[in-house]
Amino acid sequence: MRSPTIKDVAERAGVSLKTVSRVINHEPSVHARTRDKVLRAIEALDYQPDQAARSLRSARTFALGLVYDNPNAHYVIAMQNGVLSVCRERGFGLQIHPCDSSAPRLAEQLCDLVRRSRLAGLVLAPPMSEQPDLIRMLAEQNIPFVRIISARQDPQDGYPCVFVDDRDAAYAITEHLIQLGHHRIGFLWGGKEHRSSPERYRGYEDALREYGLPLDKKLVVEGDYSFDDGFRGARKLLALKEAPTAIFGSNDEIAAGVLAAARSGGIDVPWELSIAGFEDSPFSKQSWPALTTARQATEEIGRHAAQRLIAELQRDQGDTTPSIANEGFSPELVVRGSTAPRRL
Repeated sequence: MRSPTIKDVAERAGVSLKTVSRVINHEPSVHARTRDKVLRAIEALDYQPDQAARSLRSARTFALGLVYDNPNAHYVIAMQNGVLSVCRERGFGLQIHPCDSSAPRLAEQLCDLVRRSRLAGLVLAPPMSEQPDLIRMLAEQNIPFVRIISARQDPQDGYPCVFVDDRDAAYAITEHLIQLGHHRIGFLWGGKEHRSSPERYRGYEDALREYGLPLDKKLVVEGDYSFDDGFRGARKLLALKEAPTAIFGSNDEIAAGVLAAARSGGIDVPWELSIAGFEDSPFSKQSWPALTTARQATEEIGRHAAQRLIAELQRDQGDTTPSIANEGFSPELVVRGSTAPRRL
């Protein structure tokens, strides 16, 4: 059975091919009733626009690129789902592009990717989104993009972004542990190339300072956003003469590694050791006990980034749709069974 064509949609809706094209391209000049008829025909026929053909017929391109470098598969999948859902709604394709954020010619590689693949613009995930030289070069090359960054507030630097307040969420997690009576709280870093790592550390540091607790550097271990680094970091902390009674891992994979290390050492969680993570990934719900964490709306963040980018692309084509402002997200504390009052 052949795939439905734009001609099939036009015949079913009783409109011209040009009208269907205007609806697919989200042009504002179509009457609402006509638009509804076309959309119903598209849904009934399960019509999928050919992005390559659309791009060839016009000067516009109808595909975005999602650029990332992150060892956390759950974060990447949630981000992809968010961006992809908007692309499907708005008739855009999506090209997923994992890359090495430390590559010396990364900016040139991304510019080449956009031109070779005829991408309309890029959604930049951390840490590429937080590299000033890369951002400046993309802007100089007139490549549209939206950044997803870790920041307490809108940086207002002239570049579009979606920002996440990691510091405040990390403060809330640390405060929760302090209020449970924990005074020796270990902290396991994520990768330092991600701005979220120092932001989460600052939240931890701010909470200790404001509650009058000393910052013991022996309780802070560097690493990456991975299960293995969580396991290794926890083993190091638990071997201290004065071991922590609680450990805050910079993401849920790290915290799951801490939980595994505690179990391997016969330590009862949460009664002998409280553990907290960050992001509310599947790790946090599937572990036992389930992890206290900060719920980060990664999929919604991806959706907003894609909406922000497509709105700007359409404005560049003369669309009168209002632009979308930079928006901030604040992860929320989720208390589960991995944290409990410190035993006296």
